[in-house]
Amino acid sequence: MEFYRSEPTAQSSWRLAVLMGANSRTYKFALGEALLQAAGEGRDDLTVAELAAPYAMALVRRAQRYPQVSAKQELAASDFLSIAVEEAEASLAAGQPTQRLLEAAVTSMPAMVMQKFHNLRDNGSASSTVGHTFYEVRGRGKDRRVHLTPELRQVAAGAAVLSDELDARWSIVETSFDAGIGTSLLRSGVVLSADGEALQAPIIRRAHVASARHALVGFQHGRCFYCHQTLTTLKRDVHVDHVFPYSWMRTGSWRGPDLNAVWNLVVACAGCNLAKSNRRPTETEVQALDARNEAIMASPHPLKRSLQLTMRAPGRAEAKTAEQRRSFLRDVVHLTTEGHAGTAWAVTS
Repeated sequence: MEFYRSEPTAQSSWRLAVLMGANSRTYKFALGEALLQAAGEGRDDLTVAELAAPYAMALVRRAQRYPQVSAKQELAASDFLSIAVEEAEASLAAGQPTQRLLEAAVTSMPAMVMQKFHNLRDNGSASSTVGHTFYEVRGRGKDRRVHLTPELRQVAAGAAVLSDELDARWSIVETSFDAGIGTSLLRSGVVLSADGEALQAPIIRRAHVASARHALVGFQHGRCFYCHQTLTTLKRDVHVDHVFPYSWMRTGSWRGPDLNAVWNLVVACAGCNLAKSNRRPTETEVQALDARNEAIMASPHPLKRSLQLTMRAPGRAEAKTAEQRRSFLRDVVHLTTEGHAGTAWAVTS
């Protein structure tokens, strides 16, 4: 909850739910998309069926590309995802869910995804909920209605970036479910593409996973890493930057870790990124990078896995604790001080 305490807003609660919740299926992403759409249209009260329609369509569109559930789960014929697959072609052709798909969504949503959307992962203690509530389900049976809260309308006002974040997280999770790419992601995490734009699965055919900007920005509260101004869009004037400059790896004298890894990547506005150039990060920036990385560690695989594997020196154990990761950053800072750039990696204890 340190992520929330640093900025206790409705947007932070939304990011906790979307970026850091458990993901055995992708239902919460479809619900999040439907909620943002409804709030963006100015709705504050609607029937479950009115919310179920965009929810169901979001799922059938995504299911055309990747599975929406782990391969470890066997789906019964009556399962909502089984029905969604069967009704996908007809729903997509019509531009709206078939009656069977809509009825299945209306039946399953309130007792399933809507009941769990606000929950955080169980980390060995009783599960908790996010700090803000985005909707309430009122009534029973066919009379059930969904009341959208002022907090959701506040979140929807910044929906451009939040929608991009949701889409990126959805892509990361569904590719993790894919039998081929998922094995690679869970074993080795993600890497940055050559053009610096995308996160990729490193072993299986360098498959695109998600936009790097979209995948990372939520963990820094949608703000530029350096000036802390809110990023209202994630267009090309928003950059992915290396906190410890990547140019150091091209000098021939660098003996440290891979700087082109998620632990060292942040999202910054173009002005800050260009002004920073290849200078060393300040102590405050290193501390901010540590805090951002700990926010990523609160999310499920594969971003979490990427940090565990890359934030370690050769011969050391995976960086599974916060202290191990801070020790890693201290080692990198040591390497970047005068006289140490050519020192072999694994410099301090």
